[in-house]
Amino acid sequence: MSLFTHVLACLFGIGSWVAINGMWVELPLIVNDIPEGWFLPSYLTIIIQMANIGPLFITLMHRFRPGVLDERPVIYTIVTVGVVATLLLAFLWNLTVTFADGKHSAALLSLSFLLSVVDCTSSVTFLPFMMRLQPQYLTTYFIGEGLSGLVPALVALIQGVGVVHCKNASANANVSMGNLSFDGELEAHYQPANFSAQGFFLFLSVMMMVCLGAFLLLNLHPAVAREHKSKGDIDDSKRVEKIDISQSQNSETPEQRPMLDFPEGSVIKRRSSFGKGTYNRIELVFIFVVLAWVNALTNAVLPSVQSYSCLPYGNQAYHLAATLSSVANPVACFIAMFVPIRSLVLMAVLTVTGTGFGAYIMAMAALSPCPLLINHDLGAALIVITWVIFVLTLSYVKVIIGVILRDEGHSALVWCGAVVQLGSMLGALSMFPLVSVYGLFQSGKPCKTKCPK
Repeated sequence: MSLFTHVLACLFGIGSWVAINGMWVELPLIVNDIPEGWFLPSYLTIIIQMANIGPLFITLMHRFRPGVLDERPVIYTIVTVGVVATLLLAFLWNLTVTFADGKHSAALLSLSFLLSVVDCTSSVTFLPFMMRLQPQYLTTYFIGEGLSGLVPALVALIQGVGVVHCKNASANANVSMGNLSFDGELEAHYQPANFSAQGFFLFLSVMMMVCLGAFLLLNLHPAVAREHKSKGDIDDSKRVEKIDISQSQNSETPEQRPMLDFPEGSVIKRRSSFGKGTYNRIELVFIFVVLAWVNALTNAVLPSVQSYSCLPYGNQAYHLAATLSSVANPVACFIAMFVPIRSLVLMAVLTVTGTGFGAYIMAMAALSPCPLLINHDLGAALIVITWVIFVLTLSYVKVIIGVILRDEGHSALVWCGAVVQLGSMLGALSMFPLVSVYGLFQSGKPCKTKCPK
């Protein structure tokens, strides 16, 4: 295995969702300078779902014109669009245009849509491209995909986004027994950012350039070419679906036997018409339902209530939960690299476990601004640990499903990306009315919310 190729696969994976993840973590800094204000997250949710037109087109092409669409030109196009869009965003994000009903951030919303198309389409193009490399590099790609959330979060942490300090509102002070005490309410004072939103968006543009460079090297560098599978191996998944592998040994050709890697003298039986036929129909339904479920939870449902579940415990708890849960994603991928257990039973156990921790997070969000143990350090510690375990378990499930479907061939990875986007879309559409329309979740005011002990 080439360390150079692993690094390139990781950098390639970082570019998959770094732009949109960066938009989300930068929201606290930009919402005060745009007409939409805190309605922007709701707009972004709808924009991202509209961008699923990209993966829908790719999936339909693979379904009705298999073998016609080559992922490489598509990847070159979308990553280049990502580079240009983030670069324009750095200079135009606060530009407003006046429509009939007032001012709107036309440039920000339009460029966010382009970036959403880029990132959503990466789910159904980046994964199938990884079929051209040896299997071990797929897990490295997933590590990079996890870092696409961690890297912008760490940069935003360095930037000082959303850091608030509580200061006394009155100037009245009482000096008694040598102690200084203040009377009056506390007010929230937001710490100025260490660098501007323009600098952050330029950083995102550089990350997209790095992704483009990594993809160029994965395609063209001679050292990486040695890590590519042979032409026959690349086409395995396309040819295997056309082969009747329920034949006996007498009717098998020598070309089919080594390709399918079955011992001589065995009778090959397909359990379904999907991929290589390793799993029967019920198992496939289970795998894809779990894939949609975990992506709905990790990409849409729980992130939409993260602030409600964490901020009542303090700004530090919120930042720790956001940062450490972002760390948990690549850690889960790293674990999967060395412990790639493909057991469907383990997958079910981990999914139930992660869902249980997600239920606790949702319950604390529903109880906001006064969740359980609000006045104890244990409450803050529990919510941070819960977020980490939630992301860790379900991220491992996602990687293992990716490894399973990778073994089933090229078309299986296309469907993997499509189901990832479908699950995320259903999760986002289900949470949007609950959070933004009906207002079922209530946030406390920084430094002012008082809960009963």
